[in-house]
Amino acid sequence: MSGRFRLFSSVFVPFAAGAAALAALAVWLAWLGEGDLQPRLPGTDRSPDGDGSVAVNPVLTGQRTSGEGQPASGDGAWPAFRGPNRDGISPEATPLARTWGPAGPRELWAIDVGEGYGGAAVARGRVYLIDYDRENRKSALRCLSLADGREIWRYAYPLSVKRNHGMTRTVPAIAGEHVVAIDPKCNVVCADATTGELRWGLNLVREHGATVPAWYAGQCPLIDGDRVILAPGGPEALLLAVDLATGRPLWKTPNPRGWKMTHSSVMPMEFAGRRMYVYCGSGGVAGVAAADGALLWETIDWKISIATVPSPLVLERGRVFLSGGYNAGSLMLELREEAGKLTPHPVFRLPPETFGATQHSPVVLQGRLYGIRANGHFVCLDPQGKVLWSSGAAGQFGLGPFLVAAGLGFALNDNGLLSLFEAPAEKFNLLAKAQVLKGRESWGPMALANGRLIVRDLTRLVCLDVAAR
Repeated sequence: MSGRFRLFSSVFVPFAAGAAALAALAVWLAWLGEGDLQPRLPGTDRSPDGDGSVAVNPVLTGQRTSGEGQPASGDGAWPAFRGPNRDGISPEATPLARTWGPAGPRELWAIDVGEGYGGAAVARGRVYLIDYDRENRKSALRCLSLADGREIWRYAYPLSVKRNHGMTRTVPAIAGEHVVAIDPKCNVVCADATTGELRWGLNLVREHGATVPAWYAGQCPLIDGDRVILAPGGPEALLLAVDLATGRPLWKTPNPRGWKMTHSSVMPMEFAGRRMYVYCGSGGVAGVAAADGALLWETIDWKISIATVPSPLVLERGRVFLSGGYNAGSLMLELREEAGKLTPHPVFRLPPETFGATQHSPVVLQGRLYGIRANGHFVCLDPQGKVLWSSGAAGQFGLGPFLVAAGLGFALNDNGLLSLFEAPAEKFNLLAKAQVLKGRESWGPMALANGRLIVRDLTRLVCLDVAAR
């Protein structure tokens, strides 16, 4: 009898204990309610924030949706901020018109966009844009058809952004099958450029200590080979390189001075047999080794207290031209190799009334500098900073963008008036102008590909036919 009892106990007691546990679990689940259970997502298993909420990388919670758009034909590309070579100059092969009729360049398509100044990038007949859906409170990386503007896909994720002189300010970058963009709050999203499937995402604030700049992020990502170069401006990373395919960190640049992120973007540079990246942080300018992120040189001779927006303009013979608004003017630096080290030396300074670009970086053509200074005039400077000519009353461009292609300059003023002029030239020679936008704050960087110019104002994106007929 005792043997049977022991056998019964060895079978029944564990079974009863398991059944009781399952019953307790069922009661607990019923008490919680279905709505309280959330799936575990990559990037969400971190310590709570100070308000008790879980720190989530919002990019990883997004969804891709498909549209009816189809890519256009043509090989022209504007694959990143300031074009293929990040210099504001297009190698456009399509012949461009040197004048327009009374109606201006033909509008091919137009779409409404969220408030902001984020510019377009173009590759393989597709237009890429970081946008903000204010109604649904979502950031969206969008892919549109260059042919008609219809959406091919979008990758959207929750993001709370309040209006602060617009929301978006950045331009995506495309390389091969990858497109990378930075949203207003310093989240980095990498998607498949064809399908829109998420490849990886970073939260520069939580993962690398970045501080979202006033008026949100304006830095545009740099893709250099198989790497993405970013400038978090965090305690442990002034600059950061990540693998393009995976987002895995490759190196970090120390930030001993604690410089913060600005609206300026990282620019590549070659000097003395070294490849480096130049960046304007909140407290100065630094040059970083492309190989390992080592700090090669830095200077505090250039900083803007309110907002650093234009990016460094890299010139020949180790020169770097810096300009800015808010009464900053301009500074020309020259790198010199001294005792095995690179040292930046100021060459000349220009007062703001001579030249100071508030928003858009100048371009260099045949050794001369072209840009829009703080009073809205388009000017041409010689290599020593002397003003060779100014548009004066013939051209008032405010804070608008410009680019150069095939000996022509395209410049947009604040209110959407597009001007066409010769560049390079010995004087400001206006060829045509037309009202192409009807809104305000037409400040977003332009893009040119396949004879199509993409411009925007605060809420509207427009594609224009500027090809020669």
